[in-house]
Amino acid sequence: MTQQSETTREKEGAAERERAAEQERAAELEGAAELEGAAGHPASTAPFPPLAEPRPLGERRVWPRTFHDRLTAPLPGLKAMARFAREGAVRPGREGLADLPLLPFEPGPLPSVDARTVAVSWAGHASWVVRIGGLTVLTDPVWSRRIIGTPARITPVGIDWDALPRVDAVVISHNHYDHLDAPTLRRLPRDTPVFAPAGLARWFHRRRFTRVTELDWWEAAELDGVRFDFVPAHHWSKRSLTDTCRSLWGGWVLTAPDGRRVYFAGDTGYGHWFARIGQRHPGIDLALMPVGAYDPRWWLSDVHCDPEEAVRAVQDLGARRMAPMHWGTFVLSAEPVLEPLTRVRAAWQAAGLPREDLWDLPVGASRVLEDR
Repeated sequence: MTQQSETTREKEGAAERERAAEQERAAELEGAAELEGAAGHPASTAPFPPLAEPRPLGERRVWPRTFHDRLTAPLPGLKAMARFAREGAVRPGREGLADLPLLPFEPGPLPSVDARTVAVSWAGHASWVVRIGGLTVLTDPVWSRRIIGTPARITPVGIDWDALPRVDAVVISHNHYDHLDAPTLRRLPRDTPVFAPAGLARWFHRRRFTRVTELDWWEAAELDGVRFDFVPAHHWSKRSLTDTCRSLWGGWVLTAPDGRRVYFAGDTGYGHWFARIGQRHPGIDLALMPVGAYDPRWWLSDVHCDPEEAVRAVQDLGARRMAPMHWGTFVLSAEPVLEPLTRVRAAWQAAGLPREDLWDLPVGASRVLEDR
């Protein structure tokens, strides 16, 4: 491909995204007027704006060179970096590590499922085995004992790799090493369908994956009747010194043929996107929400929810249930290792939410979603 034709394709792709953005803004304005006129009436359960038509699987696309314009907060500047260097490594002290033996780890067999079952099993961190619509989907699979830049896992992987059924699809939230793990992905057949953020397909193609679908925010694809919607998150991307925000970041809404929905947040701070996701995907049955890696707040608040914010986000989403994740696996920040669990339980109770709807699973445990 010549440089001129590549530039032309980039311009055409940018124009297409701008037209879609204009349509979205127009739809939001129209919908806001409708909501204002319907004040006092129950909110509609229809998606607003209507969901996008699924895009072709494995579509080759051209993206902008950077996604810096999607940031909802500026990345740390020189002042913040200097403070970070001055205060040293962000890790809990001896007291914060004292509860390591108490971290919940209860590996068990994966539940028996059929095509109508929706079930989740927590392998640790942001790695889930999601059974939905007859598919087995892995989220941000990290089965490695150690990742670059962090100490080894503080709890083992909760699900043995050899115990997994055939993996029908993988969803990736973003390219940070604790979410995109090359050694784990090398274990998969190269024809495994992968759903990835915009700009990340090249990483998979270099590793010879052949069925990679990359999506922008608010776009979707379908696989065997299950819908995969890529939705915004308050985060960023970086994997090397030269690729900051060169690929997108986000979460996923998985919708079964019967309409049941599981939201996988990936990595995210708290902000306005949760309410918008809930408007477009009403009736989320289960939210897989990060609750750890939040301290110190001056450094991490823009990109990682604390437990109280995670509960607020679930309320903004309108989700029925929450399963905490992104804690108790890798030591990425300064809070005591057991604190995310105790704080999320307290926040859930303070919000007056039913205790049975907080799925605070041990690493390795599973839950099956009841029929609506």
